[in-house]
Amino acid sequence: MSKLTVLEVRSRKEPGRLADGNGLSFEILQSGVKRWLYRFRISGEQQMHIIGRYPDLSLAEAREARRAAEVLVKDGINPNHQRKKTKQANREKELVEKRKRAISFEFVALEWIEQQKGRWSHDHAVAVLGTLKNDVFGSFGDKAIDSITPPEVLKILRRIENRGSLEIARKVLQRINAVFRYAVQTGVATYNPAADMQGVLKAKAVNHMPAVFAKELGQLLKDINASESIHITTKLALQFTSLTACRSSEVRGARWVEVNLEEKIWEIPAERMKMRRPHIVTLSTQAIAVIERAGKLWGQDGLIFPSVRDENKPMSDNAMSKALRDMGYRGKATPHGFRASFSSTAYESSLFASEVIEKALAHEEKNKIKGAYNRSEYIEQRRELLQWWADCLDDLRDSIEE
Repeated sequence: MSKLTVLEVRSRKEPGRLADGNGLSFEILQSGVKRWLYRFRISGEQQMHIIGRYPDLSLAEAREARRAAEVLVKDGINPNHQRKKTKQANREKELVEKRKRAISFEFVALEWIEQQKGRWSHDHAVAVLGTLKNDVFGSFGDKAIDSITPPEVLKILRRIENRGSLEIARKVLQRINAVFRYAVQTGVATYNPAADMQGVLKAKAVNHMPAVFAKELGQLLKDINASESIHITTKLALQFTSLTACRSSEVRGARWVEVNLEEKIWEIPAERMKMRRPHIVTLSTQAIAVIERAGKLWGQDGLIFPSVRDENKPMSDNAMSKALRDMGYRGKATPHGFRASFSSTAYESSLFASEVIEKALAHEEKNKIKGAYNRSEYIEQRRELLQWWADCLDDLRDSIEE
C-alpha cells in the first residue's frame, strides 16, 4: 500500500530514504539530489533500480514507472539491463538518424552551397537556397540522396511547370543537377537522376524577339546545321560562336589548354582579348557538345578549330564570314551578329542583370569608379545566362518547319 503524499515529498529536505511501498522509495542524497528508487528481487538476488529524479518525475509518475518495472521483473527481465538496452538502442537510432541526415538531399545541397560561396555573390547564394527551399526540400529534402529517382525529380519539375513558371523549372533542374553532381563527386551518391532529365522540360515560347528577327535567326541556325557546302570545322566554329557570343577571333584562336571540360569553362588569355584582359566563358551543355565533337575530329590538343589546310594554324579570319556568304546570307548575317542577337535577347528578356550580360560579352565597365569596386565575375549567373541562351537557340532552330 502506498504511504507517501505529494506534500510529504515536496517538503522533505533532510537526506535519507522514505518508503512508499511495493519496493518504491524516495531518497535525498547528501548532495541534495532527490530521486526515486525501486527495490526488487530477481534470480534470488535483491537489486536496486533508479527510476529517475524528482521533480522531473512526480510521485504519480514514479509509481507508474515502478509498476512498469515490476512487470519486467515478473517476466524475468532486469529493469537495469533493460534500461541499458534501451539506451543503446536509442544511441544507435540517433546514429542512424544522424547518418540519414548527413546523406539527405537537403544536407548535401546545403554543403554544396557552402562550398560555392567563395565563388558566388551573397545574393546569388540566397537565390539558389531560396529556389531549393521553395520547390525541392519539401518533396525529398529529408530523403537519402542516393535513393531519389528520376520520376521524383520529374514530379517537382511538372508541378512548377503547371503553375506556369517555366524559367523557374529550368533553374530548379539546373540546381538539382548540380547538387547530385556534387554528391557523386564526394562519394555520397553513385548516380545522378537529374542527368536523365535532358529534354524533359516544356519548351518556352520565344516571344522576347521581334518575330521576323526570331524567324531569320532560327532559319540561319537550321541552315548552318544542314549545310553540306561548308567544312565541318567551320560549321562547328560557327555553332560555337553562336552559343558563346564570343568574337570570331577569340573562337578561331581557341585552344584545348584553355578549356576545362569538367568545370565547363573556357579561359581566354589576355593577349587574345580585345580589351587585353583575361576572360572566362561559361560553357553550356550545347557548347560542350560542339567542342567535344571537334575533339573527336582533330584530337584534344592544340587548336580546337584548326585551319582546313594546316592543323597547326587557326582558320582564317574570313572563313566563317565566307561560309555565311556562301550560304546566301551576304549582307544579312555575320559571325559578330551573334553577339548582337545575344545582347538584345538577354536584355529584352529582363531575366538577367545588365552586369551579368556585359560580363558575358567581356565588355569593360564604362563607369571607371564602379568598375574599380565591382570585380565580381558573376560566374554562376553567367552560367545560367549562357545555358538559357543555348536553349533559346535550340528553340528557335527547332521552330523552323521543314
